[in-house]
Amino acid sequence: MTQNTASACACACVVSASSPDNPPAAGTEWSGQDGLTTQNTASACACVCACVVRASSPDNPPAAETEWSGQDGLTTQNTASAYACACACVVRASSPGNPPAAETEWSGQDGLTTQTQTQPHARYWTPAAGAFEGWPDSLKDFKLLDPCCGSGHFLVAAFLMLVPMRMAAEGLSAREAVDAVLADNLHGLELDARCVEIAVFALALAAWRFPDEHGDPLGVRADMPAPNIACCGLKVAAAAKDWEALVPDSQPNAALLRQELRLLHASFAQAPLLGSLLDPVRSLKDDLFKSSFDDLKDLLELALATETPATQWGPGQELSDDAWDQALTARGLLEAARLLDARYHLVITNVPYLARGKQNDALKNYCAKHYPDAKNDLANVCLERCLELSREQGQGVVQIVMPQNWLFLGSYRKQRESLLRRVQWNLLARLGMAAFEIMDWWAFNVILITQTNATATDGFQLCGVDASVLKGAVEKAVLLREGKLVAVSQKGQLTNPDHRVSLGEASEFPLLERYASSYQGTTTGDNSRFITFFWEHVKWRKQWKSFQSTGDETAHFVGREYVFLWDDGKGVLSNSAAARIQGQVAWSSAGVAVRQMRNLPATLNSGSPWDMNCATLVPRDSTHLHAIWCFCSSSEYSEAVRRIDQKLNVTSATLVKVPFDLAHWQQVAAERYPNGLPKPYSDDPTQWIFHGHPQPATDPLQVAVARLLGYRWPAETDTEMELSDEARAWIARCEALASHVDDDGIVCLSSVRGEPPAQDRLLALLIAAWETVEPGSWKPSILAKLLADADCAGRSLDVWLRDKFFEQHARRFHHRPFIWHVWDGLKDGFGALVNYHKLDARNLERLIHTYLGDWIRQQEAGVRDAVDGAQTRLAAALDLKRRLELILEGEAPYDIFVRWKPLAEQPIGWHPDLNDGVRLNIRPFMTAGVLRHNKKPKLNISWDKDRGKDVESAPWYGVFKGERINDYHLTLAEKLAARGRPS
Repeated sequence: MTQNTASACACACVVSASSPDNPPAAGTEWSGQDGLTTQNTASACACVCACVVRASSPDNPPAAETEWSGQDGLTTQNTASAYACACACVVRASSPGNPPAAETEWSGQDGLTTQTQTQPHARYWTPAAGAFEGWPDSLKDFKLLDPCCGSGHFLVAAFLMLVPMRMAAEGLSAREAVDAVLADNLHGLELDARCVEIAVFALALAAWRFPDEHGDPLGVRADMPAPNIACCGLKVAAAAKDWEALVPDSQPNAALLRQELRLLHASFAQAPLLGSLLDPVRSLKDDLFKSSFDDLKDLLELALATETPATQWGPGQELSDDAWDQALTARGLLEAARLLDARYHLVITNVPYLARGKQNDALKNYCAKHYPDAKNDLANVCLERCLELSREQGQGVVQIVMPQNWLFLGSYRKQRESLLRRVQWNLLARLGMAAFEIMDWWAFNVILITQTNATATDGFQLCGVDASVLKGAVEKAVLLREGKLVAVSQKGQLTNPDHRVSLGEASEFPLLERYASSYQGTTTGDNSRFITFFWEHVKWRKQWKSFQSTGDETAHFVGREYVFLWDDGKGVLSNSAAARIQGQVAWSSAGVAVRQMRNLPATLNSGSPWDMNCATLVPRDSTHLHAIWCFCSSSEYSEAVRRIDQKLNVTSATLVKVPFDLAHWQQVAAERYPNGLPKPYSDDPTQWIFHGHPQPATDPLQVAVARLLGYRWPAETDTEMELSDEARAWIARCEALASHVDDDGIVCLSSVRGEPPAQDRLLALLIAAWETVEPGSWKPSILAKLLADADCAGRSLDVWLRDKFFEQHARRFHHRPFIWHVWDGLKDGFGALVNYHKLDARNLERLIHTYLGDWIRQQEAGVRDAVDGAQTRLAAALDLKRRLELILEGEAPYDIFVRWKPLAEQPIGWHPDLNDGVRLNIRPFMTAGVLRHNKKPKLNISWDKDRGKDVESAPWYGVFKGERINDYHLTLAEKLAARGRPS
């Protein structure tokens, strides 16, 4: 929907027997309901409260494509989209003695209407949000306020609804109705003076363009009432003493009046900050003498009359015409004070959104003092303020657009409880994200809410519709118009966990929290330092600890890629002020890890710490794990959570605030897992429980290369790791492949030092991987399929190794490769696959002088023998040798810099610490350009500044001022000097 349509939604149900292009004659009765006129009744006023409806009968509903416009674009776009939207005007065609049959129900709203019959055969449109009986019988007495009117969208939409209504209800001409609506009905306040000018102009323009009885625009008129829109954010120009001087000495209680004027001055001085939150009466509440605000009105008006009006339009802007000036001049603070002092039948607005953490101290303190239950967001404070501005005893209604997260977040628990007890919740429409056509980028999840300023009775029903699941504004509008409307007990919401507001019925089952505890994951405060992938290390059980996460989809065993630097609880992380080590009491307990985002994918946690993106649900009784897993892995679980919490990321506490039928899910578990839950098993090489065998792996070629280079997965070496029997069987089969493993972790693509080329060695390992499991199972077609799956169909294993392997390896292992492809830049030149874990200084020297040296000698012989291309290959090899020697030496920029290590501990030359991770240690090789891919996107590694700030005790705090800089170089001389060694 558009913003204008949203205003129609919030304003709600307008019934009209005419359009702006064809206004009713003066004597036209406003009805269209089979002759039953409701002129000058409360029903007429109630029709301002919902969606836009044409004069039609239930047997002849308006067409969906009907647009009510004709106002040169200033009306709501596609009023039919707003039709039956937030308030969903639900109607039955019925008469006394002739109750409607099921098939006569119009709109598909499941009968959630109230039938009103006062005359035989009458048909009524009854807004689902209520009839608002507290509103005045005559529209001339109806007062509407938009306290955050912006550029006036809501006011213009309300104007275009009210004018035809008053023409029909009161027999007014178009001109008289326009003047009456401007003078009597519409009021606006806005903090920004520029927006005030736009709003005044927009409303005046709508009035000028409204057609008269002949269809011609009414035009600009000097006698047209100026719109009641004022700027409530103007700065008070006079000093407090100037206001006090207005009280003559002869005035009774002059000193007290001056004191109270001083208090009022202090209040209005905050106008640029508070806007519509400004409450002149509140500033006197704590005054010892408790003077009536009415007694001060004359003095206050005298004081404010001296202030500068809101308009900022100066001379030379072609606004000299008196009519234009009158229409475009917003009222000053005097008018703002009058509007703030009044009370209204309908307060409608799109409130400003500003979380408490982003508020300045003055606003934060004001909200905390006057609206403590709503202080966490300015939107919620504005909701409370709108209720204050509405009339009491059921005469005032508030309809606003606002964020939805306060309906379920724990920090708004008190406000929810308070509002559920003291006001009626008429209608709640969940819109979700991208709810407005002209703002489809808007990421806020929003609601339209209607509340009446009166206490709800025990049987009061909250009506609602949920359009949040749909993605587009058009689809949401259709659902608002045609979707199912639900009704739930308002008082029943108080029995929900934390008084969360839900459109679902209360459950008879206890909450999941009775059977499981939910623990939030650990936050390290410096993930780049403390969290790595397990394959970046050879052995990680001593310093590093497994770190459970979740996958993108629910599965038994996913999210087992990470480890974190724990040092058995005695290291830097455990003492870090930036870290939050959470859930430690449950680290060794089996449970269900649930990601706290979007569709809440889950996985089993066998007893590892977990990251901050998920929570682990640990059963209070371990025998309930099967049932809890079946529930959490079902779509019913995520749907139940999302019914009470639509925030993008839910809290860990929310995950157990849903009803749980233990008996049902125990039965499901018994049927699904008759032998108990499966033991950990995975064919994914990025999981630490992977068995290491190529044959069943999700990426056999990558696994085979890693095995060839001597890499072994943690599950192969950790005898204490919990694994399934199937995983152990595959691990045992890996022993038959040991003879194919290279001894030093360097395998050249071409034959060097008498060793076979890499493709021959890899092929031999692949054949063994099949034949040792099932003799005779290897076929040439298997290799063809493996290459086709690796985007190398019809090509050789050598081509895949040279052109595809490293790019795919980097992508498979999240751009933290542990097998590096070193080459000289020529496709027929030198290339070697190197196991990063074994590439210490000694092995780098071996790569340079033994393997590359032998290749160089081959090319030198080729040059002597005039072999084609030998000279080019020799030059490339010599240049590669030069660059590798620079890495070995480690002079800048081919050095390694680790921001969490002091200068004296920085690596000198190629002596990497594997605990620092691939990202930092690979930099010299990428800088030298000796890898098969050295740049994004094929090798997506960079050394940008990391998130967060370092503490003052950090080794490089004085250099980087707390910034976490990684792209920095140190000379060998600096490092040697720090260690007290000569350069």
